[in-house]
Amino acid sequence: MDNPMSMECQESAETLQIRVYYEDTDAGGVVYYANYLKYFERARTEWLRRLGIDQSLLAQTERRLFVVKNVEIQYRRPARLDDELSIHTEVTRLGHASIQFAQRALCAGELLCQASVTVCCVDATSFRPVDLGPTIKTLLKRAD
Repeated sequence: MDNPMSMECQESAETLQIRVYYEDTDAGGVVYYANYLKYFERARTEWLRRLGIDQSLLAQTERRLFVVKNVEIQYRRPARLDDELSIHTEVTRLGHASIQFAQRALCAGELLCQASVTVCCVDATSFRPVDLGPTIKTLLKRAD
């Protein structure tokens, strides 16, 4: 069975740049509140990918998925059309079958939104929690 993770830990890419498009905004011209969850999802996915964790391959070969278990989010200031956002991601807790992330959306250094997101590793069939596995844990610990 192929290993879906690269043992080489690449440089941690903790920040994703995202431009606000018209489709991201509401009638008031500001980013619709739910879109921050999409931005945070993209940032987590890209960060894991850069660490060598391919979620599609993980699902196919090991039948394991990452699912969001909990989100706590705070909105501080609005983002607007054409703003360039910096989405920062870091692991704050690594459990047996879960990862807790702290994520922040900033524009020109100003904090707009922050969230704590807990993601669980589950079996693709039963959706019951399963161990993250030593490879994922090692890659995440090296990223600190």
